[in-house]
Amino acid sequence: MSKTEIKVPNIGDFKDVEVIEVLVTEGQSIKKNDPLITIESDKSSVEIPSNLEGKIKNLKIKVGDKVSEGNLILTLDNDTEVKKEEVKEKPEIEKESKNIEAIKPEIQEKTFSKNNISDISAASPKARKFARELGVDINQVAGSQKDGRVVEDDIKKFVSSNSKNNVVVKDSKPDKIKNEFEHSDFGEIETKDIPRVKKLSSKYLTNSWTTIPHVTNHDEADITEMESFRSSLTDMYTGEKIKITPLAFIIKALVASLKKFPSFNSSIDEIETGKMTLKKYYHIGIAVDTPNGLMVPKIRNANNKKISLISKELKEVSELCRNLKIDKKELFGGSMTITSLGGIGGSFFTPIINYPEVAILGVGRSEKKQIFINGKFQTRTMLPISLSYDHRIIDGAEAARFNNDLKENLGKNFAYKLAV
Repeated sequence: MSKTEIKVPNIGDFKDVEVIEVLVTEGQSIKKNDPLITIESDKSSVEIPSNLEGKIKNLKIKVGDKVSEGNLILTLDNDTEVKKEEVKEKPEIEKESKNIEAIKPEIQEKTFSKNNISDISAASPKARKFARELGVDINQVAGSQKDGRVVEDDIKKFVSSNSKNNVVVKDSKPDKIKNEFEHSDFGEIETKDIPRVKKLSSKYLTNSWTTIPHVTNHDEADITEMESFRSSLTDMYTGEKIKITPLAFIIKALVASLKKFPSFNSSIDEIETGKMTLKKYYHIGIAVDTPNGLMVPKIRNANNKKISLISKELKEVSELCRNLKIDKKELFGGSMTITSLGGIGGSFFTPIINYPEVAILGVGRSEKKQIFINGKFQTRTMLPISLSYDHRIIDGAEAARFNNDLKENLGKNFAYKLAV
């Protein structure tokens, strides 16, 4: 038998680069242009294809090796006896292929079972990188291309399928880097249990972040008149000041904008169906900070309630959350969520959408600023707002228009006065 060597070809500026994947095994028959190994530099990953065909005799490379142009990858047995033997067995191979076709549906049903999948999935470096970024084990993904080759669309479908079933793909995180040292090697430590509420909410946050393409629009709303009006509220019988939280006004303003922009009051159950659910109700979620973690109860039918009643309900549901007495049902079925850091501090941030909603409004602490209006500077009370939205349904222009409308509702056009 004659032997033929396959070496690393001219790979440009790649020198002493690491082999991150070996895509063939000894004894395997390969064809011209079949991928052999994948190498990775600081800049990119590249597959090295075969320039010959034959049966692999010896594999001279393994994962982790450093290679450069001219390094030996493998040797082939490519003599004519092998080819004749392959031709002779062709009818038997065809017979076997028919048997494989007959059980193909069964194979497809088992594709996602970890025990029924090859340890090495055929995929391009680009697809493998995409899978790593999403924390997906590519060997669990069914390839739709020739010979089961995996492409990016296959990975997206796999993530989507697992998300619908509330399955976290490979713990929804990239391969964990093992710490060479224990934390205790550097000083005193304490191990505590993660609060139950945070553990329960973590899978929802992960699902939202991995399935929804988030975009955040930052802006400022002039609430000078709103704050002046709010501080002037008094009880008509006792003359005492009425304390109403600014959040109640923001809820009322948000409802008015949701009526004008119904796509913000929607949900996507399955993007593949091309359908979205438009909600005719206005249940506004409020992120409540509790000692046990963040909880998001709903102010139901906020469009039919006066601001004074909304303010009262905000206090009631917040207390129920802090005492862990809120009904679980009250944490679901929302239109849109408001998360406010105004009582703590800070300005702009990037809130995560509360799935299956398509938008969330983040509110910072209001601040008095000098604003140039009508040719002169004036002292105005400005409220930082951060609108995160699902880019599959809402585009940037629509988000900007929504923010402008919300600012008007919070500003001089404060029709909420009529609903106190």
